[in-house]
Amino acid sequence: MTVTASPAGGARLTTLSRSVAGSVALVTGAASGMGRATAHLLADEGVRVGVVDLDEARVGDVVAEITDVHGPDAALGVVADLGGVGACGDAVEQVTAWGGRLDILVNNAGISLVDGARVDEEDFEASWERTMAVNLTSQARLVRHALPHLEAAPAGRVVNIASTEAIVATASLAAYAASKAGVTGLTRSLAVEIGRDGLTVNCICPGPIETAMTERFPGEAKATYARRRVPMRRYGSAEEVAQMTLNLCLPASSYVNGAVIPVDGGMTVRHT
Repeated sequence: MTVTASPAGGARLTTLSRSVAGSVALVTGAASGMGRATAHLLADEGVRVGVVDLDEARVGDVVAEITDVHGPDAALGVVADLGGVGACGDAVEQVTAWGGRLDILVNNAGISLVDGARVDEEDFEASWERTMAVNLTSQARLVRHALPHLEAAPAGRVVNIASTEAIVATASLAAYAASKAGVTGLTRSLAVEIGRDGLTVNCICPGPIETAMTERFPGEAKATYARRRVPMRRYGSAEEVAQMTLNLCLPASSYVNGAVIPVDGGMTVRHT
């Protein structure tokens, strides 16, 4: 078979854009780990980024890192405890007032795995309430407040970060696993409810990732875990999760809606 080039001036088969330049994004949990990697990657692609996190010093660091490279208007820092009532609306208001619009919402903020409690421990209910407030309720609140702006955007995108704990279970992490399973359910429901006129809602379930959350575990323990459970026999990087987030934010990903995507080196395929 002979393949020939299209004649000059002929119709292009590739019409969907892979550029997010000029967009405005709000990224939560953006002071470290996957959120920081996502904020940097979006900024590298020409997106103005609202860097939202609880840690004021680290928020300032990430904003400085981005603006040093991309200019003073490339990032805005917002310090917020998203588990508190009113914080989500305030964060959206600050970012949209600064950016004039909102195209991308990345719900990445979450409480560390080791902040959980066993179901029979005295402080389980307090841990449950705090975990749900930060990991799940904040995502719903942020979508509610951001929705008018996202619907007005040419290609509004919501990317919710869950975890493979939503798919496979680990002992003593009931609150964390339940919150992350809730994120996948929230994503699917919102995709049906508001996935119209170009707005998409998708979810990423990271597996074992090298972040501040996991660096507290001994290296040999992590290596053993990866060899036993991950077909690729390693932990992933924060940037690998950020790259998938970027892919879901592209205008070219316009028909991906309601997806729940593991980024885990094949771990959940092997253990489900």
